[in-house]
This record gives sequence, C-alpha cells and structure tokens, in this order.
Amino acid sequence: MTKHSKVGGLMTGEVVSALPSTPFKEVAKRLAEHDISGLPVLDEDDRVVGVVSETDLLVRQALFADSVHGPRQSGPGIGTVSRDERDAITAGRLMSAPAVTVHADETVAAAARTMLRRCVDRLPVVDDEDRLVGIVTRRDLLRVFLRPDPEIRLRVIEEVVVDTMGLAPDAVAVHVVDGRVTLEGALETPAQILVMKKLAEQMDGVVAVTDRLTARGDGSRSAGGIDERSGSSGFRSA
Repeated sequence: MTKHSKVGGLMTGEVVSALPSTPFKEVAKRLAEHDISGLPVLDEDDRVVGVVSETDLLVRQALFADSVHGPRQSGPGIGTVSRDERDAITAGRLMSAPAVTVHADETVAAAARTMLRRCVDRLPVVDDEDRLVGIVTRRDLLRVFLRPDPEIRLRVIEEVVVDTMGLAPDAVAVHVVDGRVTLEGALETPAQILVMKKLAEQMDGVVAVTDRLTARGDGSRSAGGIDERSGSSGFRSA
C-alpha cells in the first residue's frame, strides 16, 4: 500500500486558543500577536467547542461601526452593536459551532477535502475524546505539494513500483518535473498499467501523471496481438 502523509505530521502542536468566556478584545489581540486568522475555543476539559475567525470579528466590528456612523445596509439579521455590547461579547458568542475537526491519523487528502467541502481555512486536530492536540491550516496542507521532484520520484519507485506492484526498481522509468510524473516502460497487462497510474496519481505531491507504458499482453494475447489459443489475430474478418 502507498503511504500518504498524515495530518499529525503537518499539524502545529502548540495552539493559540480561547475559552468561551474570553472577551472580544482579547481574542482580537491573540490573533494579531500570533499573526493567525483564527483560533479554536475550548471548554474546561480542552475539548473543542467552536472556532473564532477574523471574519467573525470583522462582522461584529462592522456592526459596531454602523452603530457609530449609521448603518450602511438593512435587512433581516442586520443590526448594530454599541461599544459596551461589543466589549461584552465573548468568544463563546463569536465562534462558529460545532467546530469542524479532524484526527491526527487522517490523510492530508481527506483533510483537504473537508476544508473545501466545509469552506474553512483551518481544522483543529482532536483525539478520540475531542480534546485538542493541534491545528492544521490550508498553508500546512499545501506544503505537501512542495515536495522536491527527486523525493517524489524516489517515493513512486519505492512505494508504487517496488512495494505495491512487486517489480524491480528499474522495471519502469520514472521521470518527475514540477510534480508531474511520467511513467515509461512495459508491463505485463493493461490492468497493471491502470493500477500503476492510479497509485502514482494518489501519491502526495504528485500534480499529474502521464503514462507511456505498454502492455506485453492481456493474458490471452501475445505482444504482437496474436491469439495464442487459436493461432489467429484478435481481429475479426469482414
């Protein structure tokens, strides 16, 4: 089986967080001081109960500005917030809940799909009891695609060609340029070609795969297209 990068190998273990009771200003201060765009909100047992993002803060700040300068828009759900009300707002009121989380043993690909599907920029990483153990961001996941070409080539040879397909390291020529993999050589069957290409496509850091592989036979035909059982070609006469 090919080995995929796990979230646990990319996550940041030291996480800036807040309690539900943390005030608006303190949340904003932590985001600015640590140059981050969001943070998880934890209960007294370190379980993740929500996430506060810059967007959550900006929405509240915009409502406060409208209360001072007059609202710029109106409609259902649009209101204003006074200075006292804004300063009394806590992380528990700001946060998006429930939080979208992942586990450390999930693959990077699975985490990326979760981010895209749920439209979030960060995922708190939790243990089996939902306690925080780290956090992973889109930037962290993108690091996987910055693997150097020689490393990608070596992993394709070792994990796909040798470990999974059971072939010699030089059975297939593997070329990698800017994360684009080209496979050249001859395999026994068309099915092997499909499997090898699929496995290479699933490797971390691979952008695309081009196969220039040929099949020596499909189990009943020789490389020349002659049906070995009947002695005739595989094509029907008109």
